[in-house]
Amino acid sequence: MTVSGALALCAVTAPTAQAASATIVPCSEGALVNAIDAANAAGGGTLILAPFCTYTLTSAHGGDDPDGPSGLPNITSPISLTGLGTVITRDDGADPFRIVEVDGPSHEPAGQGQLTLTTITLRNGDAEDGVGGGIANFGGHVILTASTVRDNGADLGGGIYTDNALTLTASGVHDNTAATDGGGIYKNSGSVALLASPIVHNSPNNCGANPPAVPDC
Repeated sequence: MTVSGALALCAVTAPTAQAASATIVPCSEGALVNAIDAANAAGGGTLILAPFCTYTLTSAHGGDDPDGPSGLPNITSPISLTGLGTVITRDDGADPFRIVEVDGPSHEPAGQGQLTLTTITLRNGDAEDGVGGGIANFGGHVILTASTVRDNGADLGGGIYTDNALTLTASGVHDNTAATDGGGIYKNSGSVALLASPIVHNSPNNCGANPPAVPDC
């Protein structure tokens, strides 16, 4: 084989970063926290969560002033969580904290956060006087597919608060509560795209916004 032919073969067969294998995450709070920390450190990753597992968060592992605490480590890189009937919830007896915070380039300190959830439910987050009881998206990108955000609470965006890009496909945001506005979703800025994704039964309203209003909500 010629040198040029060998180089061409290597170019075809060499694995890429995108082809890296996914990480399987056992059904425990510590395993999920450690897996997200490792994915952030690696610049992103794909995490396969245990099917039909409930990951119960007993304490905060992310967030800080002025954003408030979060149950999971802050998402500062592109991270995908895929489950099957999988739930991530705050323990009823735990101190208040949202479930997860996503930090983008506009956040201080800046991140490259992109969170993709597939077939996962986030529930029982409590941001108290803060924003985004389930998810607080600070300048990142959040993508939900066949997932649910329910029974969370905050001052703004009981279910989800976003100030950049939010995309929901075949997902639901319901039974969340906000003290001020946006029981389901509060859009501070950026874009919200909803495809076959009902935003219902939230209080005091399904969606709020620092105008314009969230479309189709």
